[in-house]
Amino acid sequence: MTQELTETIANTIPRPRARKRLSAVGTIAFAVLALYVLLAVIGPLIAPHDPNQLNAGPRLGLPSPDFWFGTDALGRDQLSRVLAAIRPAVVAAVAATAIALIFGTVLGLIAGFWGGRVDNIVSRVVDFLFAIPEYLLAILVLAILGSGLLNAAVAIGIVFIPRFARTVRSATQEIMSRNYISAARLSGRGRVWIMGRHVLPNITSPLVVIAAINLSMSEGAYAALSFLGFGVRPPNADFGSMIADSLQYLGSDAWLLVPPAGVFVLMILAINLAGDALRDLLDPKSNPS
Repeated sequence: MTQELTETIANTIPRPRARKRLSAVGTIAFAVLALYVLLAVIGPLIAPHDPNQLNAGPRLGLPSPDFWFGTDALGRDQLSRVLAAIRPAVVAAVAATAIALIFGTVLGLIAGFWGGRVDNIVSRVVDFLFAIPEYLLAILVLAILGSGLLNAAVAIGIVFIPRFARTVRSATQEIMSRNYISAARLSGRGRVWIMGRHVLPNITSPLVVIAAINLSMSEGAYAALSFLGFGVRPPNADFGSMIADSLQYLGSDAWLLVPPAGVFVLMILAINLAGDALRDLLDPKSNPS
């Protein structure tokens, strides 16, 4: 009997599909993201000036061979500040996504696997978090924790937990209805074994895709919070605060907005394109290239 059930489980597990390749656009996007990660590590080391040094050059100086991105209203080198801003941007996005991924996956697994009253309780908590506007919830969390890079990442992670929880719950419920789950239960396998052997491996693909998408959303949320003054503390640089500082000079020195906004937009674009490429790569319904 046990052998027959084992064979049934093996026969009902989905077979691996033909390997698909990453698209050219996806490859470029991942290369750009790798460059951003590299700059987040070594950016401050290769910066031509101290990003916080006052009067490193003329105030509101135009781009020149000595200051490629010009200088801001305090004479600080824009290129050095942009390089310094990449690190908190990467850290905030990765940390926030990791927090949302871990806690959202746990909540979704609990709700989808156990169902019943447990599912109702978890779903109500998730619905409550969804009912609060995302940025308002993040600001409320920051009002309790205080401003700063790590606190902002925690706030953003809490905001995005419901997205992961709903995705994992839905995927888990779908998997739990399959025949090999019933066969595993009849063979005497425990809940933890079933969850680790059958549920988690089969929800990896949607988790990877939503995590990639969430990276860009987390980065945008952090930039918005830093724009409002909840990011890294001055005089340290990040994209949101640099964009906020440059807005008052739009009428006279609009070029100040270009370096931080351009580098930030390129990062968001690369993350989105990489997420799309991952979705196409991991989508079981798409044809292998």
